[in-house]
Amino acid sequence: MRVFVSVVDLGSQSAAADHLDLSRPVVSRYLAELEDWVGARLMHRTTRKLSLTAAGSEILPRCRQMLELSSDMQAAVTEPDEAPRGLLRISVSTSFGQAQLADAMAAFVRRYPGVSIDLQMLDRTVNLVDERIDLAIRTSNDLDPNLIARRLTVCRSVICASAAYLHEHPAPKRVEDLSEHNCLTHSYFGKSLWHFEQDGEPQSVTVQGNISANETSTLLRATLAGAGVAMLPSYQAGVHIVSGDLIRLLPQAEPRQMNIYAVYASRKHMPAALRSMLDFLVLRFPQEPVWDVELDRL
Repeated sequence: MRVFVSVVDLGSQSAAADHLDLSRPVVSRYLAELEDWVGARLMHRTTRKLSLTAAGSEILPRCRQMLELSSDMQAAVTEPDEAPRGLLRISVSTSFGQAQLADAMAAFVRRYPGVSIDLQMLDRTVNLVDERIDLAIRTSNDLDPNLIARRLTVCRSVICASAAYLHEHPAPKRVEDLSEHNCLTHSYFGKSLWHFEQDGEPQSVTVQGNISANETSTLLRATLAGAGVAMLPSYQAGVHIVSGDLIRLLPQAEPRQMNIYAVYASRKHMPAALRSMLDFLVLRFPQEPVWDVELDRL
């Protein structure tokens, strides 16, 4: 039944074989045995694609129920203090992965040495099922409703520039002044319009500049090099502002905040390693981000 469900979810026998760590002939044999047991053909098999028969459509939800019941039975007799183990594939943006998640994962594997982490640093939205991702860390205010998400913390941004840049250009006094500066922008977020909240009111300003990038680590390096003004996540830029390498601008204007989520495909059959990871991340990244505490003291 697990093979059958995996073939349906992943779209092919070869993908299911890879996912379940089985050979292709074994997958075919299990499907044939299930069809013999049910007494009906469950899938139309062609060289191009697989599709469910009427019997397969009837059997699929029942197989899912059986697998869920099996998982519940195993959980009922599992020692509650059994240490989690296995491989977790985690997708995260380059900036958050480098600035915050790498240290967190080092702490996690020290606590749970039986777990291995495969970090996929990707600045795009991944398909969790197709790319075999167990958990994705996403920054968004508009998540796919079909996914399961656990809110972790908030992502604030700061406007900043280097002392070298500000030596040649007067610091902006108002949000509107940003339109006169060389603003370094993200290719997909706020490319030409930056959004703020000032005195409880939303405010936007048109920006432009000669450098854009599809991930903020590059924008951070360019800002440190004196290329212009940037809107950067506080989890990344905060340490450079505290050290004095960057200067925070317009602190009275708060850039639009976003939420940081841990996203996964299903609550069903959740491995102990994934459950432990979610609980760990909730404690590691509380509602009031630790990286903002020192920044707010300035």
